[in-house]
Amino acid sequence: MKRWLIIGGLVLLVGIGTGVAIYVRNESRPKELKGSAKEEFDAREQRKQATPAVPWPTYGFDTGRTHTAGDLRHRPPFGRRWSFTARDTIEFPPSVGYRKLFVAQQRGPFHALDARTGAERWRKDFGRCAASSPTVDDRRRVVYQAFMHPIQCPQNAPGADGFVVALDVDSGKELWRFKAGPVESSPLLVKDTLYFGSWDHKVYALDARTGKQLWSYETADKVNTSAAYGDGSVFIANDAGDVYALGARSGKKRWQSSSEAQFGSREFFYATPTFAYDRVYVGNTDGTVYAYGAKSGKLRWARPAGSYVYAAAAAYRGRIYVGSYDGNLYALDAATGEVDWKHSAPAAIHAAPQVMNGLVYFATCSSCGMAAKRSVKRGPNGTFALDADSGKELWRSSQGKYASPIVADERYVFQIGRTRVFALRERKADRDRRPPGRPR
Repeated sequence: MKRWLIIGGLVLLVGIGTGVAIYVRNESRPKELKGSAKEEFDAREQRKQATPAVPWPTYGFDTGRTHTAGDLRHRPPFGRRWSFTARDTIEFPPSVGYRKLFVAQQRGPFHALDARTGAERWRKDFGRCAASSPTVDDRRRVVYQAFMHPIQCPQNAPGADGFVVALDVDSGKELWRFKAGPVESSPLLVKDTLYFGSWDHKVYALDARTGKQLWSYETADKVNTSAAYGDGSVFIANDAGDVYALGARSGKKRWQSSSEAQFGSREFFYATPTFAYDRVYVGNTDGTVYAYGAKSGKLRWARPAGSYVYAAAAAYRGRIYVGSYDGNLYALDAATGEVDWKHSAPAAIHAAPQVMNGLVYFATCSSCGMAAKRSVKRGPNGTFALDADSGKELWRSSQGKYASPIVADERYVFQIGRTRVFALRERKADRDRRPPGRPR
């Protein structure tokens, strides 16, 4: 009897061990779900994204945050025309409008540069950290910028606050200021309404003309991401691993979805959602890219993409382009999530890729993930341009790091290094390449 009890106990222990091993394996395995073009998918590209009236008004170029540069037709090789030193980190890319380049430096200075010469037209120093892009109003001569708490900007400082400010593009005169928790979210402007998230867990909608609050919606955690817009909804994500669709006019929740939980918890969204093809695409720090139906919020596909995904995605010609801390740029089928191609870069990719004239640009980061628990590729900073269809490398530069690598107007491409901005122009073309109409 004793022998049978021992044998039974061993069998039970083996069974428990096997069950625990299976559980750990399944919980450690990233979510993977293949999608289909049959559900909530419209292959027509950017059908509802209006061409901005200024060359580059906001982070991601348009209100859907597609990171695809409309009618701009620049291509390398490039020659450098001027450069500007911000003297500290530029974490998010500038915006361009009214013949000015607006640059938010991480330690508080906000610069308005002449887009043709690089000369500084005005500067404001708010003494606050900035980790977002400016937004240029394409109907009135105003630029909006978000700020976090005062320097040194510790992550969990008690009582930390921030604000969004509206500035006259010609003089830098402050027009209004709206106070909230620290704001790491690049403001989104849709007609006369400005949307952003805050560390105080809220999503805000303001009257862009006056700065008065129209509505707010409280989420379960900090909102570091920026909002994207499509079909009357604002899409935004938070640190709890949640994605929300809110009515743009009312602020009422239309749906809420989440990243995959592992061991009972979720990792956070730092990447801004991208609205395209009737879906919402967003990468999570769990290393997965998720695609949700824009109307239903249902998960349409999930694709593992390396160790950490901090970068927003670009949408172009039926593909989703996204970088990872594993050092790969992935080109994913927008309908199914399948990998069309991937390109191995020399280091981690922190910032969103940017598509312009058939090329996808991205930057590598030498120091990203220094305290990471999972694998991160180490290597030099740089900027690269690949053929968007094949992934073939066509151009590279040793400048780059945190920010999406380029913005542009009808004359120049503006490349962002860690602390500097470079105005580049095609070497083979000495004439302006202007899109239809004349950007202001």
